[in-house]
Amino acid sequence: MLEPAIHDKCGVFGIYGNSKAARLAYLGLYSLQHRGQESAGIVSSNKGVIHLHKGMGQVSDVFSEEQSLAKLTGKLAIGHNRYSTTGASSLINIQPFIITNRSRNLAIVHNGNLTNSFELRQKLDSRGSIFQTTSDTEIILHLAALSKKRTRLERICEALRKVRGAFSLLFLTEDSIIAARDPHGFRPLALGKLGRAWVVASETCAFDIIGARYVRDVEPGEVLEINGKGLNSMHPLKPTRHAFCIFEYIYFSRPDSKVYGENVDKIRRRLGRLLAREHPVDADIVIGIPDSANTATLGYAEESGLRFEIGLIRNHYVGRTFIDPEQNIRDLDVKLKFNPVKGVLKDRRVVVVDDSIVRGTTSKKLVQLIRDAGAKEVHFRVSAPPITSPCFFGIDMPTHSELIANRMSVQEIQDYIGADSLAYLSIDGMLSMPSLPRTTFCSSCFSGKYVMKVPRSNGDKLKLGRG
Repeated sequence: MLEPAIHDKCGVFGIYGNSKAARLAYLGLYSLQHRGQESAGIVSSNKGVIHLHKGMGQVSDVFSEEQSLAKLTGKLAIGHNRYSTTGASSLINIQPFIITNRSRNLAIVHNGNLTNSFELRQKLDSRGSIFQTTSDTEIILHLAALSKKRTRLERICEALRKVRGAFSLLFLTEDSIIAARDPHGFRPLALGKLGRAWVVASETCAFDIIGARYVRDVEPGEVLEINGKGLNSMHPLKPTRHAFCIFEYIYFSRPDSKVYGENVDKIRRRLGRLLAREHPVDADIVIGIPDSANTATLGYAEESGLRFEIGLIRNHYVGRTFIDPEQNIRDLDVKLKFNPVKGVLKDRRVVVVDDSIVRGTTSKKLVQLIRDAGAKEVHFRVSAPPITSPCFFGIDMPTHSELIANRMSVQEIQDYIGADSLAYLSIDGMLSMPSLPRTTFCSSCFSGKYVMKVPRSNGDKLKLGRG
């Protein structure tokens, strides 16, 4: 991914039945750091007493002191990494959220986005609900608190029947964890086992770090209660067509994860191979934009027979660097992140593979960077179709007007970024999965065809912050 323009919203992790639950949750969140870098938090329960620690920053910053984990005692815990989207990036929006209702505690973490959040918030506000955050996640807690159902699990299920959109959720009570996934299954959620303990996470890479084994996915529309009696699975939400986010395969998920039942590395290599079949080019070498395009690049090289080379070195330690606005160094932002390997690129016809082009500004700078390193030709290949529409299901996506493919043809984008040629993988190629039908996936950001009604405000943006 070249541009800091598309972000998945969150990563969630939960564990039940291990005396070191919070420490294992910390490790799980560490593995899910790529899903959100702005804040992190963990809540645990020890014999009915709830303990919480959260803060701004990455996992290693928030839990940098031994005391912060030591106080999170108990055998069950849930945690969250957050990347803010249209909601404010501030302390009030850091998850987990906790409420006390009917003298009992309930905590929640959320990956996704509720498409009817503005409507629900207005109704709740008119009924006297007092909101502490600008996040749509809080709405679920208010709905559960207002439910007249007898048990807490029933109240949660009733709340979930009132919300629309994308949600992979974990709840923590004094003595249980509850996992829930929306009926479309937009965002991933996996179930695993560590000895006698149960674990739930956005991706299976979080299982690997703690030695847990993958059992299955939490099914779309499933609510799964985990307590001392074991697992209690139910399907209280109305079934509908599946709409798994295809971008999880293209970019978001780690290549070492299993998502939607498939290995991400395997899918990305397949996308690269299909791209080479659809858009071959007479060239000398193929390079990828590190790190997210590396696997697709290997697939392109395997299929095309071109030699794979490391042509760009990524600096992983950039962070948030302040640059004086009066500085006259052009393209310094790209040079801080990438440096060309001139000995590899000089006098070569180069195929550059990336997973997407969003606004096109960074792609333009990178093409020039590669040319300045001595490349004779630069051919740009993208392992996904052109992104033409924003996402409303848990991805921070620019508006229509900001997406370059929404206002330019492929030829115009090629001219803009300065490539000798530019080609994208077709939608048919992207959706031609070996084990899942194409109707299983949500590809609305490529097609503009949404699986449900989406809210509009100022053309594109949601009116309320996302979870």
